[in-house]
Amino acid sequence: MPLLLIHGLASNSRLWDGAAKALVALGHPVIALDLRSHGLSDKTDNGLDVASVATDVADVIDLLVQENAAWALPVVAGQSWGGNIVVQLATSHGHKTRGVVAVDGGTITLSHAFPNWEDCERTLAPPHLVGMEASRLRGYIRAAHPDWTEEAINGTMANMEHRADGTIAPWLTFERHIIVLHGLWSHDPSALWSQIGVPVLFTPASKSHDHMRETKAKQIEAAIAQLPRAGVEWFEPADHDLHAQFPHRFAQLVHQHIQDGLFS
Repeated sequence: MPLLLIHGLASNSRLWDGAAKALVALGHPVIALDLRSHGLSDKTDNGLDVASVATDVADVIDLLVQENAAWALPVVAGQSWGGNIVVQLATSHGHKTRGVVAVDGGTITLSHAFPNWEDCERTLAPPHLVGMEASRLRGYIRAAHPDWTEEAINGTMANMEHRADGTIAPWLTFERHIIVLHGLWSHDPSALWSQIGVPVLFTPASKSHDHMRETKAKQIEAAIAQLPRAGVEWFEPADHDLHAQFPHRFAQLVHQHIQDGLFS
C-alpha cells in the first residue's frame, strides 16, 4: 500500500528518511513531500493556511495517480502541523486517501491554549537562526537528541539552507513561519471529526504523564468517539519527532495496522 509522508512546521521531507526506508523495506511505495515554502519547494507567502496546504497534498495525489494508478488511495501520514494537514485532507479530500496517520499532531488547537493570537505569536515564534554556524546547530541537535541516528540529525539539518561561508538560514523564513503559525492557530480539528469517513490512526508522543499528555489523551478520545474507524498507539517516552527518533518502530506499527485491515 503506498504511503505519502507530510512533515511538520519548519521541517522538511528528509526527516522522514529513516521511516521511509523502513516502510519501503516492508514493501510499501513511499514519497515524502516538501510542503510549500519548506525545504526545496517553491517559496511563497500565500496559501500557507492548513486547508490550502491540504489541497496541495490532494493535488499531489492526483498527479501521482496520473503517472501511476498504483498510487490511488494512499495512506497519508503527517507529523505535528502535518497531522492537522492530514486531518483536513481526510475532511476535504477524503475520497483521495485510504486513511491518515496523525503523528503527534492532528488534534492541535492552539486557539484553546492561546485565545489571543498575539500571545500565541509571542510564545511560539521561532528563534532567529540566520547566520548561525552549521556546526554549532548540529551540536545543539545532537545534544538535545542523544539517541537519534546521524540520519535523523541530517534530516533536521536539512531544514536549513547551507551557505558557502558555513552558516545556515531556515528554508522557512521567520516571516513565513509566523504566517503558517497563524494558520495553525486558526485551525480547529475538533470541529472536523464528524465529517471524516476514512480511518485515522493517532500516534501521539509523550515524555511524562503531565498535563500536556492528559490534554492529548482527552483530545484523541473525543476524536475517536466521533470517527467511524480509528486507533491510537502511544510512543512513550518519546520526542515530538517520534518518526525520526523511532523510524523502524513507527514503520512497523503502520505496516501492522495496514496488515490488520484498519486502512482496508
